[in-house]
Amino acid sequence: MGKIKVAIAGVGNCTQALVTGIQYYREHPEDTRGLMHPDMGGYKVTDIEIVAAFDINADKVGKDLAEAIYVFPNRAYKYPGVEMKPTGVIVQKGPVFDGNPPFLNEYYTLSDAPDCDVAKVLKESGAEMLLNFIPTESHQAARHYADCAIKEAKIGFVNGMPTLIVCDPEYQKIAEENGVPIIGDDVKSQFGGTIIHRALANTMNERGIHMENTYQLNFAGNTDFKNLLNRGASKHKTKQEAVTSLMPYPVEMSTGFTYVELMKDRKTSIFYINGSNFGNAPLHLEAKLEVEDSANFAGVIVDMTRLAKIALDRKTGGVLSSACSFLTKHPPVQIPDDQAAAAVDAFVRGELER
Repeated sequence: MGKIKVAIAGVGNCTQALVTGIQYYREHPEDTRGLMHPDMGGYKVTDIEIVAAFDINADKVGKDLAEAIYVFPNRAYKYPGVEMKPTGVIVQKGPVFDGNPPFLNEYYTLSDAPDCDVAKVLKESGAEMLLNFIPTESHQAARHYADCAIKEAKIGFVNGMPTLIVCDPEYQKIAEENGVPIIGDDVKSQFGGTIIHRALANTMNERGIHMENTYQLNFAGNTDFKNLLNRGASKHKTKQEAVTSLMPYPVEMSTGFTYVELMKDRKTSIFYINGSNFGNAPLHLEAKLEVEDSANFAGVIVDMTRLAKIALDRKTGGVLSSACSFLTKHPPVQIPDDQAAAAVDAFVRGELER
């Protein structure tokens, strides 16, 4: 089937988990644990090849990707036994815009290298899609990368952060006109707070339980959480709407993020639900999940990447609605996860256009 050539914006923990995870499966081809789809339309996880990368950290820019992924403040889980060899991909200086908030300055020095021409790099690298992993609330930078991919280089775009790009009618129209697939917005982790909260909400609906109010608390020690603590408005929105959109009545929901440095990339999610069952009798539920945050993210990105490639092979442009509904927190159309999973399978089989 050939390689799937991708570029990445943001060489942080998520990129570390993705790049080293792909290498793990190359070294252990018999191991399919942790994969939602070992084979997707003939493509395996190991078919993904990184051909370009962008960042603004002075200690990452100019380095081979295999070295840059381990530069502080990256602290993602290290898969046992995986050793990265030089990739030949040199991290290039991307545009800053609003992607360098002052509260992250203690973690890295901003590169003084000139900004590269992102669209030119995408074209010359042969990238078929751009994966957007830059920090939450970097709206201007996110749109610049989206413009370079969708409008200029005319390649696919996977939006892994909460800036609403795939939900923007302008980007939807241009992506369809240019024949490039787009998936987003904001990743619904493989087995994270959002998917569990949605499952709880859906089960309560099916069993006649009335959810009165709920909250979800999340804490970890990576720079994503340091960022969310200071500017997480769009993340609050995507998380809350991912749950409340399933409810047939208004539900009061709150979300919270806390930075705990010692936790590094391990994330804890706590769920709290008040409701009522038969005869309006009170019901209360609390639950807790601990997971390696960036690996949880990468497990979804490998499916997004392959779905975008299948669309490219079929010359299908625009929003991949099945992928968005199943794999993202804020898709253009919210549907229950079981229906979304079935839609993805139908798309892979060629029974759905998008």
